[in-house]
Amino acid sequence: MKQSIVHVALVVRDYDEAIAFYTQVLGFTLVEDTYQPDQDKRWVVVAPPGSAGTSLLLARASDAGQEPFVGNQAGGRVFLFLNTDDFWRDHARMVAAGVRFIREPKEQPYGMVAVFEDLYGNRWDLLQLKRQDV
Repeated sequence: MKQSIVHVALVVRDYDEAIAFYTQVLGFTLVEDTYQPDQDKRWVVVAPPGSAGTSLLLARASDAGQEPFVGNQAGGRVFLFLNTDDFWRDHARMVAAGVRFIREPKEQPYGMVAVFEDLYGNRWDLLQLKRQDV
């Protein structure tokens, strides 16, 4: 049996501001942006450059019950992990683009890591793993 996680849903306040952040600030690719009239929502998928794996489905909060989770999908813990082939290149680019790092770069047994927040406050690890085959 072979299975994989294709998308991870990320609750956002607004499609367009989220697309702008992920594509212009983080450098992700906009994979799809399709309006679904039956549900009055958009199917918006972004992915890191060069990625052939899991992508993000940007899902606009559609009611008052979902709104508190914008920026708090993991209750203040790191939620997503962005692996790169060049930590310092991407860290410098992100800092120059105004990304807020809340933990400075640190060498760990598994590789280099720093924690940043997206436009809503969700926490991410920027990683360069020592083993790139994971």
